[in-house]
Amino acid sequence: MTKVGMASLGCSKNLVDSERMLGLLVEAGYEITADPSEAEVLLVNTCGFIEEAKQEAINTILEMAGYKTTGNCRALIVAGCLAQRYKGELLRHIPEIDSIIGVGDVSSIQEVVERTLRGERLAQFSDPGRPGPGSRGGDARRPMPRFPLTPRYTAYLRIADGCSNRCSYCAIPFIRGPLRSRPMESLVEESRALASSGVREVVVVAQDSTAYGVDLYGEPRLPELVRAVSRVEGLRWIRLMYCYPSRVSNELIDVMASEPRVCRYIDMPVQHGSDRMLRAMNRSHDAESALRAVERLRDAVPGIAIRTTFMVGFPGEGERDFEDLVEFMKAARFDRAGVFTYSNEDGTAASTMKPQVPSRVKRERYRRAMEIQKGISREIAEGLIGSNIEVLIEGRDSRDARTRWIGRTHRDAPEVDGVVRVKGDNLVPGQFVTAVVTRVSAYDLWATLA
Repeated sequence: MTKVGMASLGCSKNLVDSERMLGLLVEAGYEITADPSEAEVLLVNTCGFIEEAKQEAINTILEMAGYKTTGNCRALIVAGCLAQRYKGELLRHIPEIDSIIGVGDVSSIQEVVERTLRGERLAQFSDPGRPGPGSRGGDARRPMPRFPLTPRYTAYLRIADGCSNRCSYCAIPFIRGPLRSRPMESLVEESRALASSGVREVVVVAQDSTAYGVDLYGEPRLPELVRAVSRVEGLRWIRLMYCYPSRVSNELIDVMASEPRVCRYIDMPVQHGSDRMLRAMNRSHDAESALRAVERLRDAVPGIAIRTTFMVGFPGEGERDFEDLVEFMKAARFDRAGVFTYSNEDGTAASTMKPQVPSRVKRERYRRAMEIQKGISREIAEGLIGSNIEVLIEGRDSRDARTRWIGRTHRDAPEVDGVVRVKGDNLVPGQFVTAVVTRVSAYDLWATLA
C-alpha cells in the first residue's frame, strides 16, 4: 500500500483542504503516515498570505524534497495558496517539485498522485471558483471525506471559500476567488458526520463567516446555519471565527445568546482604530460602529470573550493613526487580540500606496500594541479568579505531567488563544470538566477540579 505524508501550513481553512485531500486518498486505498521518511508521496499544502508564510512554505518544500534522497519519496506535490499564486516561479526555481496544483483542484488529488507516480510532471490549475468548496466532481452538496489532522474531539467546519470584500491589503480574492458558500444542507450533513465520529467542538471558519449565504441565497444566512448546526446531536461547542464587524447582526447576536451550544466567543477582526486607516484598508466599518458591535455583544451575551486582530504599519499610518488605535484598544478592551505588521503583497491595492512605513516603526508599534493588549487581557483574566469554568481537556501538561493537564475554555479557540492548566487525576483528552480558577497570567489560567 502506497504511503502518503502531508505537511499542512497556514490557516484553519487550508487545514480543511489538507484533510479533504488525505480523505480522498484514504478512500482510494492509500495509507497515511506521519513520518515523512516513510512516505512515497509527500504533499505540501502551502500558505501564501504574507511574506513570512511564503518563506515557511518554501523552506518546508525544500525540507520535504530532501526525503527523495534520505527517505522513500517518489513524488513531491505542492498545493495551496502559494502554489496558486506563484506556480510558474515554484516550478522554475524548485525542480524537486514533481507536480503542483491550485486551490481549485483539491478534488483531483487522487488523479494527480497517480499520474505523478507514473512519471508525469503536472501543473494543474482550475478556476478556484469551480468546483465549489467541499465538492466532489463539482457537486457542492456532497461533502468530501476527511482525514482528521486535529484532535478527535475538535474539527473545523469551513462554510465558504473565497472572499468578495476586497480589503486593500489582502491577496485572498486573487488567490481563492470570490465568495462561494456551501449549501446549508451539506454543512449540516457534514456536522452530523463529524459528531458521529466523536467531534464535540465545531469551529466555524471562512474568509468572512458573516458573509455566508450572500451568493447562494441573496442575503447573509450565518444565523440560520448556526441554529441548524446547534441542533446536531452530540455537539457541545460551536465556535464562530472570522466574523466581519459590520455584519455582526442582531439576529446573529440573538442566536449566540439563545443557543446553549454556541460558545460565548466570537472572533471579529477589526484591523484598526483609525477611521482614516480603515477607509484606506477598504473596510466596511468605522471605529465607532465596531465599538457598538462590541457593546451589543456584551450586553446580549454576558461573559462573552471577543477576539480581534489589528494591523500596524499600514501604508500612510502616522503616529496620530496609531494613537487612535491605542485609544480604540483601551475603549474596546478585547479579551484577546492578535497584532500583525503590514506585509506588502503583490497585486493588492495597498502595495502601491505611499508612504510605506519603515520596518523599525512597524516593529515598535507592534511592541507597543502587544504590551497594551497584554495588560488588558491580564486584567480581564484576573476577574476570573475563584470562578468555576468548563474545560475541554486536551492532554498532559509538559511542564508538570504528574498532576496537571492542558485544556481550553469556551474563551479559547484552538491554536490562537490561551490554555488552562488543570490540576487533577484520571482525566482523558476530549473530556469536559468543571474547574476553579486559582491564578492567571495574561493568556493562561491555572485551575483545580471543582
